Amino acid sequence: MSPAADLREMSLAVLQTAEPRAKAAAARAVRRCLDETGPDWPSPWPVADLPDAPARPDRPLRVAPGKTARRRLGTLEGRIALLHAIAHIEFNAIDLAFDMAVRFGGDTTLDEASQARFLADWITVGDDEARHFGLVADRLEALGAAYGDLPAHDGLWDAARATSHDLAARLAIAPLVLEARGLDVTPGMIDRLNSAGDTVSAGILKIIYADEIGHVATGMRWFRHVCEATGTDPQIRYKSLVQQHFRGGLKPPFNTDARDRAEFPEEYYLPLAATGAPLA
Repeated sequence: MSPAADLREMSLAVLQTAEPRAKAAAARAVRRCLDETGPDWPSPWPVADLPDAPARPDRPLRVAPGKTARRRLGTLEGRIALLHAIAHIEFNAIDLAFDMAVRFGGDTTLDEASQARFLADWITVGDDEARHFGLVADRLEALGAAYGDLPAHDGLWDAARATSHDLAARLAIAPLVLEARGLDVTPGMIDRLNSAGDTVSAGILKIIYADEIGHVATGMRWFRHVCEATGTDPQIRYKSLVQQHFRGGLKPPFNTDARDRAEFPEEYYLPLAATGAPLA
């Protein structure tokens, strides 16, 4: 088997693995294989025909958005509820990164050299998300809980499903709406956990926050690359794609400092929030 085919099959296996710890381990194994192989693979990455959703465990129970547990962080139950929600986000983020690689690694808007860099970037992001999941899952267990104990929703994968046909749309929504929103809200969560005396959990969120700035930067870089390859203005296309594919709306306040560090200028997102643009 060629290095490209081997990495593709390993990446596909991440999506086909349901058990959370096993999925994270499979994701980390792909990154180790990438480190051994290098990013310049001699054969092309075939376009994948993927199911609508990756494999999922029986738990957590899936519920509608807004029906998940919300409790004060001054209580142990509240901190567990927060960490469980973060673990669910990171679990989904593993699949989002590997779906990006497997689904779009052979996209025709990327030449062969770009495909290799694209794949290396999203496998690396997936490895980060797997590491994040492990940190949060371990912390939950230290607090006497486990991932799967509380209900969760599938809003993240709903957004992925809506953009499965278009690389530019996936880049606009996954890293440049969903992950960028994490940059906005995580500093407040860190402060609240520190105020509650849970400096260990706060420290884990600091690690995640620092890495997510890099993930948004990766999404921004590839979104601009795709727009350049197709001859479209990235700001105009971003606004159009968000209006078409994101139902939640872009809600301020925005962490412009972190977004600027990710090279995600406010000219992209502020007009959507300031004008009250209808988000379909």
